[in-house]
Amino acid sequence: MPAPRTAAHRSRRTWATALRRGAGYFALWMVIAGADSADFLPGLGAAVLAAWTSLRLMPPDPVGGSVRWLAALALFARFVRVSVVAGLDVARRALAPRMRLAPGYVRFRPQLPPSDARSLFLAMTSQMPGTIPSGTEPSGAISYHCLDAAQPVASQLAEEEARLLVALSGALGSSAVVADGKERHA
Repeated sequence: MPAPRTAAHRSRRTWATALRRGAGYFALWMVIAGADSADFLPGLGAAVLAAWTSLRLMPPDPVGGSVRWLAALALFARFVRVSVVAGLDVARRALAPRMRLAPGYVRFRPQLPPSDARSLFLAMTSQMPGTIPSGTEPSGAISYHCLDAAQPVASQLAEEEARLLVALSGALGSSAVVADGKERHA
């Protein structure tokens, strides 16, 4: 179970997040506008305003999760590779009249609780050729329509969810799930 967060810790975390975001927005401003000294003050003002707005629209995660960017990059690269391979497979099945299609539904029970992280998982899996989430059942399982329900779709979805959990590292509401298969509640 995570240590309880004090108000002082949350305040320091909010300031640190604001400084990181502000620095990023300022750097973006300077890249776009050029590194001219006349652009410094307007850029600083725009960065402060953008950081303040971003904190209002997307405050720091209350349980302290943060994205692991290398794992997220690896997840994206895998997503592109798997999408291309699966897209070629779907095209081959559609264009070859003898290829067997076994459309059907597969139910998958995710570890992710209803959260932004789960919404991201649904969006990711909706882009994978051959499967599309078609609804959530009262039990919490997600129903997927598949072109070939005989394939190991549930195990592939579990693998993708595990990779997403590693990349999110507690961010976007995924903190209720911990690596190694153990669950905790924040």
